[in-house]
Amino acid sequence: MFGLFKKKTAAEKLQEQYQKLLKEAHSLSHSNRKAADAKMAEAEEVMNQIVALSQQNKPY
Repeated sequence: MFGLFKKKTAAEKLQEQYQKLLKEAHSLSHSNRKAADAKMAEAEEVMNQIVALSQQNKPY
């Protein structure tokens, strides 16, 4: 219940965006391979942002 008002971190938002892009790429892969590849490239960029953010937040 209290998680309802909790704000999402930037990493959580990026993770959701990444999952959404992967799902779209998968559905496009059945009909339009070029568009699916473009979505995968977008998803890869989002993953790079997630990795950069996690490395930035390391304590050491």
